[in-house]
Amino acid sequence: MHRSVFPSLPPPQGPSRRRVLGAFAGLGALAASSAVAGCAAPSGVSGDRTLVRYWHLFGGGDGVNMQGMLDDFRREHPEIQLQDATLQWGAPYYTKLGMAGAGGRAPEVAALHLARLPGFAPGRLLDAFDLDLLAEHGVGPQHFTEDLWQRGSVNGRQYAIPFDTHPMVLYYQTEICESAGLLENGRLRPIEGADAFADALRAARDVTGRPSLVTETLGSETVGPWRLFSTFYSQTGGTLLNEDATRITIDDDKALEVLRFMRMLTDEGLAVRNIDVNAVVGRFSAGDTAFALHGDWEVTTFTNNDVPFSMTRVPNLFGRPSTQADSHSFVLPHQTGRGGASNEAAHAFVAWMVTHSVDWAAGGHVPAYLPTLENPDYLALVPQSEYRSVINDVALDPPAWFAGSASSLWLELGAVFSGVLTGSRTPENGLAEAKARLRQLLDTPSPFGETA
Repeated sequence: MHRSVFPSLPPPQGPSRRRVLGAFAGLGALAASSAVAGCAAPSGVSGDRTLVRYWHLFGGGDGVNMQGMLDDFRREHPEIQLQDATLQWGAPYYTKLGMAGAGGRAPEVAALHLARLPGFAPGRLLDAFDLDLLAEHGVGPQHFTEDLWQRGSVNGRQYAIPFDTHPMVLYYQTEICESAGLLENGRLRPIEGADAFADALRAARDVTGRPSLVTETLGSETVGPWRLFSTFYSQTGGTLLNEDATRITIDDDKALEVLRFMRMLTDEGLAVRNIDVNAVVGRFSAGDTAFALHGDWEVTTFTNNDVPFSMTRVPNLFGRPSTQADSHSFVLPHQTGRGGASNEAAHAFVAWMVTHSVDWAAGGHVPAYLPTLENPDYLALVPQSEYRSVINDVALDPPAWFAGSASSLWLELGAVFSGVLTGSRTPENGLAEAKARLRQLLDTPSPFGETA
């Protein structure tokens, strides 16, 4: 599931080392209580069945799809006793997972946002996959885009297997866009460039008399403004940090171009100025806006609400067709003495999930396993398959310990860029403050230490 409201995290001022470490320590007791309750029971063989424990953070529509897949796996693999635990999304989940890995008494498999991998000290908190075992089940690097596969690799070893990518996408109301002359054969006509996008928004506003775009601009622990900036800034070719995430590399001119465009959208009344993430879904569901820039996971909500809508990739506004995204992946949390039947079964489970991801795609996420993108059952999913080509153009966060879903990076910069959209900050002030907060994050040691 993806959040409506994030669980409690430190407030959005610049982090201190004590505050970050305290956030993990304060939740450490939760990990310990889980172990006592059995979540971290010793692995191995239960009766004549091999035990595999799987931790994940999927709720809502994602949770329903996940449980369906797990039930299918159990039916096809009676020799494996699969135990799954759904833990609280966000910071509490990652704290429990890190503590379990640090203690060496972790579950056999867990879900992890791929951009979170650098913060999990691969080699200490995570164990590497045996690629020969995966290959026995039909999964290898050739089945993924190079970018996604390489983001799961550290020091030549594979610590994460991509399951999907979940990008920011453009939802559109088909009836409004038809009236505005923006459709062609029932689909949104291609839009190239920031001026063309603004013109499309104006055309839709002429039909409704209201702002034609809705995207998250504010709220408690808001992250939408960061995801919007990241999408547009990635299209300029600009970078946030260098390759080893030790130095800020923001291009001021490119960043200001994007921030001024974001501010123009609300100043001109093309986008709703003050709106939180829950209201974004409500406004678009009600047909109040022609467009929504949001994560791909609301497809089920809009479908269930009988909204006349479709989806497409975020248009190329600034030079290249990239969009902000993260990727759910599977990891092997560190176990003392990992190996044997349970480890082999864990690899079989991961491979099965990856190769049976059509059902998972129903929730909006784009499967990472490339053969699925040509599967007739997947292609029959509309509008989910309409934006599948984005798999080649995802813009993941920089490889820093403080990046990834529900991270300090998202919260800190989300709060800054919220002010640009709502009018409390100028684009220039927003850029200066974003760089200051990035510097504070870079100066903060990772709570879980370095990669082994």
